[in-house]
Amino acid sequence: MSSPTGPASGLPVRMPRPRQPGRHRRPEPVAAPEGAPALVLAVPGVPSVATRGIAEEVVSIARSELPGLDARIGYVDGTDADAGPSAEFPTLQAVLAHTAVERTARYEQALAAGVEDARRPEGPVAVVVPLLAGPDNALMRRIRQAVMDSRAAAELTDVLGPHPLLAEGLHVRLSEAGLARADRARLFTVATAADGIVLVTVGGEEAVQAAGITGMLLAARLAVPVMAAALDEEGSVAAITEQLRGSGSAQLALAPYLIGPEVDASLLDTAAKEAGCAVAEPLGAYPAIGKLALSKYTTALGITPQQQSGAPVH
Repeated sequence: MSSPTGPASGLPVRMPRPRQPGRHRRPEPVAAPEGAPALVLAVPGVPSVATRGIAEEVVSIARSELPGLDARIGYVDGTDADAGPSAEFPTLQAVLAHTAVERTARYEQALAAGVEDARRPEGPVAVVVPLLAGPDNALMRRIRQAVMDSRAAAELTDVLGPHPLLAEGLHVRLSEAGLARADRARLFTVATAADGIVLVTVGGEEAVQAAGITGMLLAARLAVPVMAAALDEEGSVAAITEQLRGSGSAQLALAPYLIGPEVDASLLDTAAKEAGCAVAEPLGAYPAIGKLALSKYTTALGITPQQQSGAPVH
């Protein structure tokens, strides 16, 4: 089972489920096409063991959904300027440059081995997926600059949200904290359930607007008002909590519209104290995060469930 911080060191990587026999077996998952670009997860924030755990779990989920996927992790604020085996927190720029060198080396080895159908690599060497639930212009500029500085032919996708799966993840995190019912259809109540949710994010007004879209989906799931606020704008959380209490919500909760690495945990604690309410955990390595990262990758490459596996990508 996935944990908020990912698998412990030494645990096996997720593997695709064995094929089930019979007429009603599930369809076989699409495999990554031969020679497909790498999925490079761009991880924001200060690198740490916890951050790496989240990133590793996200790419593990993506690999389990697309067998054969080459998934790598690059840190926006990495501490290692190379992406070799000894690198603990390789920079995004280093990972992209290393990926490009590897692809060229594979082509040259194929030529040296006399492989007749060896083809010169074309197209992107990687698809860079930001590990961000919502837009953050400052971070995206830095990610884009790292891609440019790497001189690798890489494609950068948009952030993961807004998306209904993120609303699902927020619901789960709130229920885990005892701040919401796990299932509206069940006839029981949670004594500590919130009657108003402050959806907190970072990235300024654009991020708040994007969070508000997912917030509407969350409100529909919980049947309570949900309003978005910016952690990185002074007075934003206080103003929203005041507005919710003014409209009749007495028991509020903070729900981080964040994966985790992109924000200092102290910001969440401070906001919760100032608002006088409980706070749920960030989305972390909730399974939907890995699936959305993979969706950004496959959309960028035009890979669909109908595509035959094994076909080369050029």
